Amino acid sequence: MHLIIDGDGSPVKDVTITVAEEYSLPVVIVTSIDHYSKKEYPAFVEFIYVDRGADSADFKIVSVIQPEDILITQDYGLASLTLAKAAHVLHQTGMEYTQMNIDSLLTQRFIGSKMRQAKQRTKGPKPFTNEDRTHFKDVLESLIQQSLM
Repeated sequence: MHLIIDGDGSPVKDVTITVAEEYSLPVVIVTSIDHYSKKEYPAFVEFIYVDRGADSADFKIVSVIQPEDILITQDYGLASLTLAKAAHVLHQTGMEYTQMNIDSLLTQRFIGSKMRQAKQRTKGPKPFTNEDRTHFKDVLESLIQQSLM
């Protein structure tokens, strides 16, 4: 089992790495070369850098994800592409993407896009909170524990 992070703009990298260390799990962070960092990470954290491009990281994640992996992403489109391939797909707030909720999430995204194209106002995402971070950590730990049983 790997914890795979869609790394561009993810606010839960550090939390995921902390949890992974507790369970001795490898972490793979897939991100654009634009987000290259010289920050030191533990040896169990691997970075995969991809070229610039709207979906480069998504395509790489789809190609490397395995059935026992947990993916962390805020991208509904990527979530929909990986639901059948990964053990779990998790949003940074701790919401788990499922076959039951992905269609409505994609529909909301499509409607929002059409509204923005028509120059209508849409609400952006809520600010990421410490409560979101804590909830994410709790859900991630629970999924790992279930998977290791």
